[in-house]
Amino acid sequence: MRADVFLVEGGHAATRSQAQRLIAAGVQWRLAVTLPWQKVAKNGDDIPAGAEVQLLDAAEAKFISRGGLKLEGALAAAGLAVSGLRCLDVGQSTGGFTDCLLRAGAAQVIGVDVGHDQLHERLRDDPRVVCVEGVNARALTPEGLREACDEALSEHIEEAEDNDTQPQSPYAWMRNGGMVDDAYDDSDDAKEHDIEAFKAERAAKARARAEGTVPTRRRRRAGREDVDITPAFDLVTGDLSFISLTLVLPALVPLLKDGGHLLMLVKPQFELQPGQVGKGGIVRDAALYAQVEQRIRDCCAALPLRELRWFDSPIEGGDGNREFFIHARREA
Repeated sequence: MRADVFLVEGGHAATRSQAQRLIAAGVQWRLAVTLPWQKVAKNGDDIPAGAEVQLLDAAEAKFISRGGLKLEGALAAAGLAVSGLRCLDVGQSTGGFTDCLLRAGAAQVIGVDVGHDQLHERLRDDPRVVCVEGVNARALTPEGLREACDEALSEHIEEAEDNDTQPQSPYAWMRNGGMVDDAYDDSDDAKEHDIEAFKAERAAKARARAEGTVPTRRRRRAGREDVDITPAFDLVTGDLSFISLTLVLPALVPLLKDGGHLLMLVKPQFELQPGQVGKGGIVRDAALYAQVEQRIRDCCAALPLRELRWFDSPIEGGDGNREFFIHARREA
């Protein structure tokens, strides 16, 4: 079996991309304790079924994705303790930041992402996590987030048909060989037009069900009835791509409690003009980092955000770009 696939299926890595980073850091295998270790040189190398695997550097596998390592270092650098906090993770993706927050003791993480079906299954099933998909962080509002959370936690069920109040056929008495006499009272029997209207109603509902347009009502899924979706957070984190933070921060501030903290990853390639970014999306002119920093600082100053610190990400971006974190607090 391919080495990267073996690591995922064996539970050593959450994704193939994570497995490939583990292989780059060093992976070896052996079939028995009496046999020598065999080093995995590339992702496509074969590892036999039943082989014992050893990771020479397991740091990459600590969290669902590499983003968790970035946030772990940033929380330490900012001196932020998240135990017991309600957090909002913007740009949740596969869940690296969410995983880090939960491992650090966060009480709840509500995650928002513009994409769909990216969050790792382990996090999606965690009762402390609410995954909101198909939402652009730039358009977030407190009420919009509350509604999106309620939708994410609910299922839509069709209203049960009322079979107890079906119209009674005027000739129902004949079904069992009944006899009619002068004492028979047909005043409660449905008229022919009632029967036809009922049949038409049932037929219309059958068509709507087939077309997926039948009316439904929303109901919280079992076990999720009491999940808190109050759109006010102790900490907002984020790892966003293809959009400037200056367009997102104004939408995030109303979601922070007074005194709440903001810790966002800054990717310079998305804060600069296309002509300032080199081939492959790499920022090669180090002087441009100061422009990015000033731009983000100015944005915070225009909002009720007090910048506390600006610092390098503890881990370089996967594409080789230098990245930063901005730590700020919402002013009362």
